[in-house]
Amino acid sequence: MLKHSVLAAALSAAVAAPQAYAADKKEQKELAAIRAEIREMKAAYEARLQAMEQRLQQAQSDSAAAKAQLATINAGAPSAAPAASATAGAGTSAAAPAVAAYVESPAAPPSASGANPASNLFNPNISMILGGTLQNLKQDPSQYRLQGFAPSGGEVGPGKRGFSLGESELTMAANIDPQFAGQLTFSLSGENEVSVEEAFIQTRAMENGLNIKAGRFLSAIGYLNGQHAHTWDFVDAPLAYQAFLGGQYKPDGLQAKWLAPLDQFLEIGAEAGSGAAFPGNDRNKNGAGAVSVFAHIGDDIGASSSYRAGLSYLHTAAEKRAYEDEGLTNNFSGKSNTWIADAIYKWAPNGNPTNTNFKLQGEYFRRKESGTLNYAVDTDAAASGDYRSVQSGWYLQGVYQFMPTWRAGLRYDRLSSGSPRIGLIDGGALAWANLPILQAYDPKRTSFMVDYSPSEFSRLRLQLARDQSRPGVTDNQIFLQYIMSLGTHAAHSF
Repeated sequence: MLKHSVLAAALSAAVAAPQAYAADKKEQKELAAIRAEIREMKAAYEARLQAMEQRLQQAQSDSAAAKAQLATINAGAPSAAPAASATAGAGTSAAAPAVAAYVESPAAPPSASGANPASNLFNPNISMILGGTLQNLKQDPSQYRLQGFAPSGGEVGPGKRGFSLGESELTMAANIDPQFAGQLTFSLSGENEVSVEEAFIQTRAMENGLNIKAGRFLSAIGYLNGQHAHTWDFVDAPLAYQAFLGGQYKPDGLQAKWLAPLDQFLEIGAEAGSGAAFPGNDRNKNGAGAVSVFAHIGDDIGASSSYRAGLSYLHTAAEKRAYEDEGLTNNFSGKSNTWIADAIYKWAPNGNPTNTNFKLQGEYFRRKESGTLNYAVDTDAAASGDYRSVQSGWYLQGVYQFMPTWRAGLRYDRLSSGSPRIGLIDGGALAWANLPILQAYDPKRTSFMVDYSPSEFSRLRLQLARDQSRPGVTDNQIFLQYIMSLGTHAAHSF
């Protein structure tokens, strides 16, 4: 019996041995395959590391080359790292920031004169604003006038019917050195006329919040005056700007601003200019022909709102400031003093205007002129007499961004010509029929707009207006406008 058990065990072992050998052989093959995969992964990993090291070395080499190029371009400049922006300093400062100054579309990335260390790689930075308008006007625009106000000869009226190229802007701006920055802006009209809108230098390194600008610039009086037309919320300027400043006041001269070292925004400034810009005119005079002073204050109201308010005064004079009336040339010589009060309120949820925001702004103008009115100059009917007037005007507008790319706005304009004292009429030498443009009237206008900005570089706008600038005449106006920004453009002020 024992022999049989031993024999059975031997037979069983003889059968199991080949099976164990086969299993062991299979396991060895699987381990070999795994080892091969590990070797392949290791080789691939090492190859990737080597490639990344080569890319890093190439990047370091490119960076060194770029620095060498920058050093070559800026050779002779004491510092290659620009400080404050030359173009973004129109009313804001890094030190004042209780006011939530957010940038509105369309606007482009920060200016080359901003804080980017390599921003002078292309010096100066160049940007272009392209604009065009399609206008449908009920009344003949050649007959347009602001009744009761002597024509300024500036940007007054709705423009011409049909399609017009509008005003395009070409701006070049850059830091000059650690002490100065500069900007040059050309205005190109649809009539193939080129004019200098701004051309100024500006200090960058003065202490105690002081900043000085010299050249031609948009004056800081009022609120809207210091902004380029492409940043306006409506197609045209308010009637008060057209009547009292000829569209915009752009003096040739000096500007000094002081920013108070406070938690709140407080800015005080003064300007001295040649006096050639309306309401003055070129008087062939040495020294300052016009002086203006202004003060602006602002602060946050909670986390979602902010405001800015200001008061400005402009003193200038005119010598034979001419205008046409019923085919005759009249002119005024004397003093002109203008007061402007402005205020703006902005709201955005938690200070973020990306999706929705609202702003309410308004300005009040009051001008007093006194001097001599010359009638029908260079004709046999020529006559002269005293002239005095106190005139005023205001506008109020609100703009609501109800979707990230859509806004709607409403504006109301009103002017009051007052009751001018004209010596030639009071003395009986002339009748009001001889000076029809100066007859008293209160022009008014209501405008509604809706615009679409698919990006910060483009804007399309529809504007409807009901203009009553002359007695008994209503002009229903329709505007379609596009505004496109090319190149780097400075941030806009609050």
